[in-house]
Amino acid sequence: MGNLRQMFGSLSALSITTEEHGYTIDTPKTIFSPPVKQLLDEPKRIATIHTRFERLSSIICLNDEEFWTCGDDKFIKLYNRKGKLLKSIKAKSGNHPIDIAVTRRRNLIYIDYESVYEVRDEKIHEIIKINWKWELFDSWDLNSVCSTSSDDLLVILHNGYRKQTKVVLFSDYKEKQTIQFDSEGQPLYSSDYSSRNVCENRNLDICVADGGANAVIVVNQAGKLRFRYTGTTSATNRSFYVYGITSDSHSHILIADYNNHCIHILDQDGQLLCCIYNHDLYRPWALCLDARDNLYINERYSGIIRKIRYM
Repeated sequence: MGNLRQMFGSLSALSITTEEHGYTIDTPKTIFSPPVKQLLDEPKRIATIHTRFERLSSIICLNDEEFWTCGDDKFIKLYNRKGKLLKSIKAKSGNHPIDIAVTRRRNLIYIDYESVYEVRDEKIHEIIKINWKWELFDSWDLNSVCSTSSDDLLVILHNGYRKQTKVVLFSDYKEKQTIQFDSEGQPLYSSDYSSRNVCENRNLDICVADGGANAVIVVNQAGKLRFRYTGTTSATNRSFYVYGITSDSHSHILIADYNNHCIHILDQDGQLLCCIYNHDLYRPWALCLDARDNLYINERYSGIIRKIRYM
């Protein structure tokens, strides 16, 4: 039975506890546990893909064969694994896209500083308008976006005047939850204009790579702090600087370390499992995974995307 479970995975019941109107509700939910995979001693490079971007900002897999990318211009481009350009979309507002995501229906999501957009049926729809105003104290800028397992959206917002940063969960295009402070009322995230990226782990934790804090901050679904990860001197030579973040089917958290040209892999409790150093990585920036847990890494300044198998 143990061998069969490793080969095919297993089903288990997940109990999610939520607070609603003063009552605690336990909702049973069946989830699939994937077959157990081991981290490879030597990760294998599957492909090196050259894009037409001079500077890459974000990447997200559409499926196992195709992925969306964006950079420091006004276009979002779809490539296949051989590096062929399949489609190019110009951002609607005229601003360059900040970050991209893909919904469970395979629709493209992108953000600029002011709004969230969805590409459906070959048309661009503005689905969320942030309360952006010319008055600095009321102005919130979007930093990052990801699509959750329940097809909601997590976005990071930053207010430079107030020096505040928060993660907001949108469900059906409406604000449902805000995560900003810890249990002692202290800010969870840094307050400057540094880069930040967000992803949802498979265990429903919300993980933020905070460049201003040089840390990864992980909270649970209720927004309570679970841990902070600030790198490790035993595995790196230079100061830890995070940008891209993603998670795989085993709830590993993968982090792009820009200064040390490597990828940190943590378990779901924040323990470092290993670092990926080889494969000629230089200035890794954004990360994503396909359904087979193949890792895509874009390099900030080369326009190169590296596809790596690490499990």
